[in-house]
Amino acid sequence: MKVLFAILGLTALLAASDGAALYKKCAACHGANGEKKALGKSHIIKDMSHDDIVTALKGYQDGTYGGAMKALMKGQVATLKDADIEAIAKHIKK
Repeated sequence: MKVLFAILGLTALLAASDGAALYKKCAACHGANGEKKALGKSHIIKDMSHDDIVTALKGYQDGTYGGAMKALMKGQVATLKDADIEAIAKHIKK
């Protein structure tokens, strides 16, 4: 039974989203540490709260958030799962 729980725990850990890996595609526009205004238009995401980052990413997905970059960002976040979004937000706030 202990082995089963160990295997399940390891599987869950391996399946967890890697915020650093997911953020790599964001870094080109937002900077390595979220310090840049993407294309000179976005918020500086490192200054946003965790909750604001999650709200923005989910809002881009469903079309309820964003201004000039709305269409571009919708494509960037379309395939992210909730766990991915949480992982990215945690990575940015590190």
